[in-house]
Amino acid sequence: MDLSLSQEQQMIQDAAASFAAGELAPVSAAIDAGQNREVFLANLKKLAELGFMGLNVDANYGGTEAGVVAFSLAITEVAKACASTAVTMSVTNMVAEVIQSVANDEQKQRYLPKLCSGEYAAGGFCLTEATAGSDPAAMRATAVQEGDEWVLNGTKLYITSAEYAGVFVVWAVTDKDARKGKGISCFLVEADAPGLIVSPAEKKMGQHGSATNEVIFDNCRIPAGALMGGLNQGFKIAVSELAGGRIGVGSLALGIATAAMDYSRAYIVEREQFGQALSNFQGLQWMLSDAYTEIEAARLLLMSAAYLKENGQPFNKQAAMAKLFATEKANQICYTALQLLGGAGYLQDHPLERYARDARITSIYEGTSQVQKIIIARELLSEISS
Repeated sequence: MDLSLSQEQQMIQDAAASFAAGELAPVSAAIDAGQNREVFLANLKKLAELGFMGLNVDANYGGTEAGVVAFSLAITEVAKACASTAVTMSVTNMVAEVIQSVANDEQKQRYLPKLCSGEYAAGGFCLTEATAGSDPAAMRATAVQEGDEWVLNGTKLYITSAEYAGVFVVWAVTDKDARKGKGISCFLVEADAPGLIVSPAEKKMGQHGSATNEVIFDNCRIPAGALMGGLNQGFKIAVSELAGGRIGVGSLALGIATAAMDYSRAYIVEREQFGQALSNFQGLQWMLSDAYTEIEAARLLLMSAAYLKENGQPFNKQAAMAKLFATEKANQICYTALQLLGGAGYLQDHPLERYARDARITSIYEGTSQVQKIIIARELLSEISS
């Protein structure tokens, strides 16, 4: 099996790494501290100009057509420097892929170039509600057709980039009498739609630079043509796209974990105790060995899922496995890296406490680790019952 990257994939990885080191790393701590929002948004625009906001989107719509493997590689490199930027990039790519997958050509022509070019700073993915997190089929937001308009009502929670997104993909119930999950439709809603209200950003444990908002639809009126995909076919769209999103989140976690271990490895080579470098102590060497082995395993799981998706093969199980392993190990590895620094790791003078905070959410969003286990088990059992 050839695991080497193509020339294009290597170029994209190198470009992402160069941008992350040169533009993102120098400002990531300030962005985490709530500063430099204008720099954060400017860097999103630069990423779009480099082609990173439509990595798996057709060139006819302004995309890069680089594929899913390249997307995973790029997210990992960006996350090494700034997880807040990486999650915005990941969700925007996911929104673009949803539109490319199910929208009509008029909708694609209207929205994809704006996402890919950075005219829209980001895209919003409006699925989660207070009573519909791990169980999105239980959503209560509604869309009712009135003449040549749809009227949306409801509230969506934890929406990444909502306050600077240009367009939202929104799910709502369009047939209250249908069986659970069967009466849900998908809509494209522009940020300036009347009745769309974005609440102030949530105060979070980590990924402070990325805004997370509640989005309220209060008699929000959108054109009849805002319906995306078939009527009452929205739930299967959501399920399909979340599987792809898990590759993005897993790649983000991989980037954070790698950055944490790279930093701690350099530290223990320089730091001395008992008259010698910390790196000479076998106990710390074993911690290093375990962590980097787990990082490599996560990378291979992610590459497998990305390869399958890119080649049109079933990838749901592999994406869930990759997301589960990469995010859980990222959380553990960040604490291992912090431990290697001892008391210094607990200080904000070093980035380890930020890495640990940023990694924590990766095992929650795009489906918790527990949900991933359900998906994996369901896929495994279906293989022997079909």
